[in-house]
Amino acid sequence: MYTAKEELLVINSHTRNIPEQVRHLSFVENVSLSRALFSKSKRVRTILFPIDGIGLHCEAHLNTWITQYKYLRILDLSDSSLETLPNSIAKLEHLRALKLEKNCKIKRLPRSICKLQNLIFLSLRGCMDLETLPNGLGMLVNLQHLHITTKQSTLQEDEFASLNNLLTLSFEYCDNLKFLFGRAQAQLTSLKGLTVQSCGSLESLPLHILPKLEFLSATRCRMLNLSWSSEKPIQSLRMKFLQLEHCPRQQTFPEWIQGAANTMQTLLISNCDSLEMIPEWLTAMRHLKMLHIVNCPQLLHLPSDMHRLTALEDLCIDGCHELCRKCQPQSGQYWPSISHIKCLSIGETRQRQLLFRVLLQRRLRLRDQ
Repeated sequence: MYTAKEELLVINSHTRNIPEQVRHLSFVENVSLSRALFSKSKRVRTILFPIDGIGLHCEAHLNTWITQYKYLRILDLSDSSLETLPNSIAKLEHLRALKLEKNCKIKRLPRSICKLQNLIFLSLRGCMDLETLPNGLGMLVNLQHLHITTKQSTLQEDEFASLNNLLTLSFEYCDNLKFLFGRAQAQLTSLKGLTVQSCGSLESLPLHILPKLEFLSATRCRMLNLSWSSEKPIQSLRMKFLQLEHCPRQQTFPEWIQGAANTMQTLLISNCDSLEMIPEWLTAMRHLKMLHIVNCPQLLHLPSDMHRLTALEDLCIDGCHELCRKCQPQSGQYWPSISHIKCLSIGETRQRQLLFRVLLQRRLRLRDQ
């Protein structure tokens, strides 16, 4: 919540001036901006374009802001159509967050962006024409969150290894990436969250260099196989959350998951058409609380000792016709092993519940008429 001294100003076509005390600017319309509009304000800390489709279309205005707002902390230029950033971006030495999401024309970033030593958050998500990341990325020593879309086929491994404070990393629509960091030996020692989405050529992930990874989400990566075995065995993991969605090459649960037997809490597996087996060792995950398996038609069996998953509170099986049949209340083969679970949703059971709710709502409406 902003105080009177840190006033937020929403800028639209009716805005005629920016008072001197304003600290935060939010642009909600594509409007023509004159230099006079910004002449009095000097204390701005935040510039936002929060609405989809509305962004900055004039590099001259960005130059003005860089010159005038030396203490800027947050710069969100999402949905803009800038072809590049000016080298003077390095002057914003107090900048904490830079968001360039869905800049449809930007192809390169100046190397000077790597001089933003205080930058904590950098998002290039949805920059579909971005050809390459800037050299010197490893200089962003305080960076904690990095989101990337790029046309690059390889990444500079040493640059990422230098990001010693990086906590979350995501790659989206990076169609040319085949491997993340190749056969890198240097570890990303601080990374806790990794997301890969719609990376059509990606084949494997270097989990052996991510010793502190807790969260992994892989979705719509048609060539990805998480069963890839690294040269170095993974003895122990800290992973708590794994999501695997629309990954057609995955036929079974990756063996390395066993290294997270003492930490794994959530497994979400969906739309993996080739998944055929859940291994027996899954029941060694004594801290597993949530297991969702959705739209995996080739999956026919559960581990025989499901009752050993004493921490399991939420089990959902849907879109797996034969497996759903085997989990039906009272009559199903696996029912004695899963009936104790608090939140239990089996495909056909869920459909009946939804139908019951619809019928009940109709009856209530008729009664009230």
